[in-house]
Amino acid sequence: MTLSVQFMTMLAMVGMGLFFGICLDTYQYFLKRPQRKRIIVFFHDLLFWTFQAMLIFYVLFLVNQGEVRIYIALALLLGFAFYQSILKAPYIRLLKGFISISVQFYHFMVKLIIMIVYKPIKSFILLLVSIMIILYKGLMALVKIVLRVLRFIVKVLILPITWIFSLVWLIMPNRGKKYVEKFSSEFAGYSKKIKKYWITWISNRKKQ
Repeated sequence: MTLSVQFMTMLAMVGMGLFFGICLDTYQYFLKRPQRKRIIVFFHDLLFWTFQAMLIFYVLFLVNQGEVRIYIALALLLGFAFYQSILKAPYIRLLKGFISISVQFYHFMVKLIIMIVYKPIKSFILLLVSIMIILYKGLMALVKIVLRVLRFIVKVLILPITWIFSLVWLIMPNRGKKYVEKFSSEFAGYSKKIKKYWITWISNRKKQ
C-alpha cells in the first residue's frame, strides 16, 4: 500500500468516524428509546450497526481494496471523537431546527391544501347539493300545483255528468232503480269474490 493510499484511507476513515457520530445522534434522536419496547430497540440497533459496518467496509474497499490496518480503527475513533467534542452540539441544534422547520412547513402545506383544495371542493359540493334540494322542492311544489289543477279540471268535467246521472236517477221509474241497485249489489259481490281469490292466490304463492 503506497503512502498516498494510506493517507487517503486515513482521511476517509476520519470522515467515516465523523459521519458515524452524525448518524448515531440522528438515530438516537428519532428512536426515542424510553418510549420503545426492548425487542423493537434491539432490532433497530442490530440493523443500524449492520448498516454502519457495511458502509464503512464499502468505503474502505473503494479506498484501499478493503485492507484492514490498525490505524483504520484509530482514524475512525479520531473522527468520532472530533465530532463528539466539537460538532455534536451544533449538529443537534441544527437537527432540531431542521425538524422544527420541517414540521412547520408540513402544517403550512396541510393548511394551504385545505384552504386551496379541500374547502373549495367542499363548498362546491355543498352548493350542488343545495341547488339539487331547491330544484327537488320546486319540482315537488310544481307537481302538487299541477295535480290540484288537474283535480279541479276533472271535477269541473265530471260535475255535468253527475248532474245528468242525478237527473236521470230522479226521472227513472222505480223498476229501473231496483234493477240498477240489484246490478250494483251483484257487481260488488263479484268484486269481493275476485279480491278474495287474489288474496288467497298471493298467500299460497308466498307459502310455496
